[in-house]
Amino acid sequence: MPTSKIPRYEEASIRVLKGLEPVKQRPGMYTRTDNPLHVVQEVIDNAADEALAGFGKRIGVTLHADGSVSVDDDGRGIPFGLHPEEGVPVVEIVFTRLHAGGKFDKGAGGAYSFSGGLHGVGVSVTNALAKKLQVTVWRDGEVATIGFAGGDVAQPLERRKAAAGERRHGTQVRVWPDAKYFDGVELPRHELVHLLRSKAVLMPGVSVTLTHEKSGETQAWLYKGGLRDYLLQSLPAEPLIPLFEGEHYAGEGETENFAEGEGAAWCVAFTDEGAVLRESYVNLIPTVAGGTHEAGLKEGLFAAVKGFIEMHALLPKGVKLMSDDVFSRASFVLSAKVLDPQFQGQIKERLNSRDALRLVAGYVRPALELWLNQHVEIGKKLAELVIRQAQVRQRAAQKVEKRKGSGVAVLPGKLTDCESRDLSRNEVFLVEGDSAGGSAKMGRDKETQAVLPLRGKVLNSWEVERDRLFANNEIHDIAVAIGVDPHGPADTPDLSGLRYGKVCILSDADVDGSHIQVLLLTLFLRHFPKLIEHGHVHVARPPLYRVDAPARGKKPAAKLYALDDGELDAALDKLRKEGAREGSWTISRFKGLGEMNAEQLWETTLNPDTRRLLPVSFAALGFDATVASLNKLMGKGEAAARRELMELRGDAVDVDV
Repeated sequence: MPTSKIPRYEEASIRVLKGLEPVKQRPGMYTRTDNPLHVVQEVIDNAADEALAGFGKRIGVTLHADGSVSVDDDGRGIPFGLHPEEGVPVVEIVFTRLHAGGKFDKGAGGAYSFSGGLHGVGVSVTNALAKKLQVTVWRDGEVATIGFAGGDVAQPLERRKAAAGERRHGTQVRVWPDAKYFDGVELPRHELVHLLRSKAVLMPGVSVTLTHEKSGETQAWLYKGGLRDYLLQSLPAEPLIPLFEGEHYAGEGETENFAEGEGAAWCVAFTDEGAVLRESYVNLIPTVAGGTHEAGLKEGLFAAVKGFIEMHALLPKGVKLMSDDVFSRASFVLSAKVLDPQFQGQIKERLNSRDALRLVAGYVRPALELWLNQHVEIGKKLAELVIRQAQVRQRAAQKVEKRKGSGVAVLPGKLTDCESRDLSRNEVFLVEGDSAGGSAKMGRDKETQAVLPLRGKVLNSWEVERDRLFANNEIHDIAVAIGVDPHGPADTPDLSGLRYGKVCILSDADVDGSHIQVLLLTLFLRHFPKLIEHGHVHVARPPLYRVDAPARGKKPAAKLYALDDGELDAALDKLRKEGAREGSWTISRFKGLGEMNAEQLWETTLNPDTRRLLPVSFAALGFDATVASLNKLMGKGEAAARRELMELRGDAVDVDV
């Protein structure tokens, strides 16, 4: 290849994206690109945050004839004075800088105690992906206007005194989405109407309107009945029993576990047929993919209903209840308030905050227990529905068992099996050492989670012949426990004997744990590739650090977990921003899983609602390239290739000494 054709890689090759360039280069990382609804929602969410904070009673959205959209509120108005550190009007910073906003300030006196926008990239993304954007602010007896084009200031800030009779406070944002960033610029009307109506439902007393400029039509929502009215109007079927509703927020005397004001409002309906309706929100942000607050509702409902059934001895012999027996027929609207919500991704469709599970479950369970025991006949009717669901589930599982046949291998003695035989729910954890295995056995869900402790490091099986595999006790036990024989990539193994839908590798978060992880992945890739191909193999991610954080501002003392040094640094930065004094926290490093008690292991690594479980697949490289890469790492005759790899890439590795 001629030298002139070789791409040059040097200092000048590194490009630094500034301002809003990252959003324009990769819009899909920051928003939905099928249509501009989400970038408009960012503006609506800001108006809703003002109402949530108690400073607004009106939100108006207008779809203009020229394709632009405006959002108008009567909140406090975005400050337009100069920022004390940046020397630039604050309203300009809000719309032109990523990771800038009033919602990071969670300490005493902060502008927003509870809000949905916490990534600091909300309306700056709206501006970046707009041909034009105009902002008008009414505040402190003045009116300020500023205009943007393509994300840059096109019309500098202008201020004037408010005229007599002109409104005193509020913000109006009008945006023209740029078609080149979206598949289409038309807003999906049904989704927009649903979004605005739900805002009104979640903020009783706040008026929300949608005006179509072309037709002159205006839709308005003002709810005083809250979640109950909304759920009853939206239910596709008649509820079996009266609706269970409630709300609870932490008061001054309850802040040992949660910040003052944190809590939830909920309304639940049980139906015995038809589709179910499920909607959840965090600080008014719709979480269409659910998250830990929904998991808390599920846990609270199950614990209360199971307790009622046991107290009244209603459970038939041989029937075992599971949480889905209660939850599968539940329709609900859930609105949680969380001081510092952690979402999965910028579009905030799923809540990841671990504390939210405890928060919602802790308030729902006692409320439902009290309600059921005050209405025993209603409770018995609900119990009949739940027991019926359990019986249907168990009958379906028994049919699957019969098809598997009666030839069952003797399971390894070290395996602590689960009670369920439902492949879609069952999972086995391959755990490093008896000590960690003990914590996992105590912390697991006995119904669906099995534990197989492994002694020491598993054999490197890359070059072991298949008929010699079972000479190694650990590999023998893994194969028998899983219920699938070793096979090659071209084979069609019998997977009907598979005993677990998920096979989870659970090792320490340190270097030794990573080595064991690689040895087990080697085993599955080489001798059980179809398990990987069908999505059955996963890697659990336990934390390496625990941070005992002090109380700061409205946030009570808490335990935070970090997977690695990067997450630890991020957690400490977050504590500093929340006002924690430097060094007021305590950092513990887990030397191994055995150091975690059962509760910690459940919360961080085993609980399906709060853990991080990575699926193993060939998608990134393809099967052949994955095999070639692993051969270089694990093959006995590949020392030279490994040396070359270390010389080339060694500087990129963090060594844990």
